[in-house]
Amino acid sequence: MTRRGLVLRYTAFAVIATVVNLAAQRLVLYLGSEGTTFALAVGAGTLAGLITKYILDKRWIFYDLGTGARAHSRKFSLYTAMGIFTTAIFWSFETAFWLVWQTDAMRELGAVIGLSIGYIVKYNLDRRFVFTDSRLEVTV
Repeated sequence: MTRRGLVLRYTAFAVIATVVNLAAQRLVLYLGSEGTTFALAVGAGTLAGLITKYILDKRWIFYDLGTGARAHSRKFSLYTAMGIFTTAIFWSFETAFWLVWQTDAMRELGAVIGLSIGYIVKYNLDRRFVFTDSRLEVTV
């Protein structure tokens, strides 16, 4: 795959996972707007986006065709661990934007900025530590 193709595909998958994340958050936020509901919404969105992105990355970015519970559980655990730092980036931006402006539009803008930065970092961590047996070949 060309570098451009990889960037376009990874970006498209990041957008899909972001939309899934924000949609899950909105569903939870229909329950209310207090702090507990906000925390639940951020957690639900993060989990939904994480699962979506893992499925897409595993197959279409890193060409990992491994199957079975053992292979998935090991890689998903590593994938999740690599995401802890990048999730902190995302949550920090989203929460800061919410605290400053207290509007859904600005909260979502903060989320998009945080997720964008986080996904760049995450790709590099996943390539180096998670999908080490990947068949990914990038041509310049």
